[in-house]
Amino acid sequence: MNIGYARVSIGEQTLDLQTDALEATGCESIHTDVISGTKESRPGLDNALLSIRKGDTLVVWRLDRLGRSLKHLIHVLTDLQERGVGFRSLTEQINTTSFGGNLIFQVFGVLAEFERDLIQERTKCSNPERSAAFAAPMPVAMRRSIFEIRAKSEMRFAVRSSAFSICRSCSSRLRNLEVTSARLKSMK
Repeated sequence: MNIGYARVSIGEQTLDLQTDALEATGCESIHTDVISGTKESRPGLDNALLSIRKGDTLVVWRLDRLGRSLKHLIHVLTDLQERGVGFRSLTEQINTTSFGGNLIFQVFGVLAEFERDLIQERTKCSNPERSAAFAAPMPVAMRRSIFEIRAKSEMRFAVRSSAFSICRSCSSRLRNLEVTSARLKSMK
């Protein structure tokens, strides 16, 4: 059974184009929302997801009608796949009940994993000691110590950074500051 979902953001927009396309595809039931896609709760989508059963297919006119972000879209599609439900987007011609459509779904999964890895990388310096290094200006004595160690190259880069509880990017910024200071002094 095909179950359709259509959404427009504001009341001045019309659902006619989407619902006509969903009806032409053979959707037996169509759930609609007139609400921004960024809203967490969308009653029409919630009803569609509740009414859909294993072996059914959720059909949307365009992919952006379903997900409010890539993360949300992947969450919904993963949930559908785990429940044995197909997904079809008419405009992008994605159909997870076919091999090609399933490939597209797998690409979405890889993109989601890539996004998670980027988030983890961005939060690497989130421990309190390193966060403090970002938030507060570094004491002059500590900067001088780092500069001296860098000049002597007594420690590997990673060791220097961890010895002073700063992340690699902070250490690089200090190096750039050091180079800039040296250039300014040589100009005087």
